[in-house]
Amino acid sequence: MPPPSIPHLPPSSLGQKSYWDTAYDRELTNYTSTGTDEGTIWFSDADAEERVISFLEDLYEEGELQKEAGAKGEGGASRILDLGTGNGHFLFALRGEGWRGEMVGVDYSERSVELARGILEGKRKQRTTKGQTEPNGADTDGADGEQPENEESEDEEEQEIVDYDDISFHTHDILEPISPTSPPSWLSTAFDLVLDKGTFDAICLSEETDSSGRRICEGYKDRVLRLVKPGGRFLVTSCNWTGEELRAWFDGKEGGFEFESEVKYPTFRFGGKEGSQVASCCFRRV
Repeated sequence: MPPPSIPHLPPSSLGQKSYWDTAYDRELTNYTSTGTDEGTIWFSDADAEERVISFLEDLYEEGELQKEAGAKGEGGASRILDLGTGNGHFLFALRGEGWRGEMVGVDYSERSVELARGILEGKRKQRTTKGQTEPNGADTDGADGEQPENEESEDEEEQEIVDYDDISFHTHDILEPISPTSPPSWLSTAFDLVLDKGTFDAICLSEETDSSGRRICEGYKDRVLRLVKPGGRFLVTSCNWTGEELRAWFDGKEGGFEFESEVKYPTFRFGGKEGSQVASCCFRRV
């Protein structure tokens, strides 16, 4: 059952895999034809991606996560998993902000993964061509070989910061069992940070049930828990559940996840209650 006093959401087409296959097939077609249309940025109207990245930056400044090896404290860069990665935009945005650890995006839609891989390949090709000379052999500097006045070398700066190596995308349904003796290669070890930006929302809109007759969303917490290393974090963003409701779903006194903090969003007041468009809660695996 869901947490006490929290009813299940009514089933919707948004909880069906066929819906997402169709949506990502359309986005893949658009990207293939244009080479630039990368598709939807989830919760963009609430600036959720920017606010979550800023929240993670604070954790880095506190030494709780590592943007790169030996950045703050000792150890390697934090390994990041994006559940329901879609077009992979969240991971690309993190890499653009200097997060250099291994990043893995998984989605149960094969078309989503095909789209994310295509965008990744496009970014890698774009990166390798930046700073190259013109076809006639002439470089892009001034006639004397110096940088033109008042022009910053933005390509060189971006090329230095953005490195798309060590990012991969895989087809995977988180609710399917994983063999403990032969897990997928990307799950050789658990992750320092697991992200969810609407995946739990979609699962809660599915009418599917598990072998015990429960709605499949009821088993989601346990599935995520095994992906997070002890001391690691799970950060979930939702437009269907409030922060208080997310805490009821994932914060457990018996162990597992423990609520840590919530991302701040602009609030509004309606019907005597205060709320926001989306909620993002961070839980730590104890």
